[in-house]
Amino acid sequence: MQFDITPYDGQPFEGAKLALYLGARLAVILRDATPGLIFADHWDLPGGGREGGETPLVCALRECREELGLIVPEGNIVWGAKFYEGVAAKWFYVAQLPQQVMHDVAFGDEGQGWTLMEEDRFLHHPKAVPAFQERLSIWKQTQSGNI
Repeated sequence: MQFDITPYDGQPFEGAKLALYLGARLAVILRDATPGLIFADHWDLPGGGREGGETPLVCALRECREELGLIVPEGNIVWGAKFYEGVAAKWFYVAQLPQQVMHDVAFGDEGQGWTLMEEDRFLHHPKAVPAFQERLSIWKQTQSGNI
């Protein structure tokens, strides 16, 4: 697996997400079904908004710890890039941990629950957050040399 992590450029950003593979499957979170919540009741990835002056990677790792109770070492990040949603910069990372880490998950208080999902299922699921399907697809393309 290649390591391709865009360095943080120090520019403002709103948040960061982490596509976390536990073995061959993704750790995904079912968002709350609250009316008015963007992508309510959709499959999401760990991550969220920036706090204070944290870097994008620190943001993604903190959010993963809060949402799934997992500490992901920085050395387990294999890919990262900055994306834009309108004028807002958001970061997206990919990390790999062993499958047995699933037994260490301590689900937080955001969302309805979590599961491990096959990558292709997430990429084609009608109720997965589209931006993260797209970003994960971009990472996959970089791995196969198609980008």
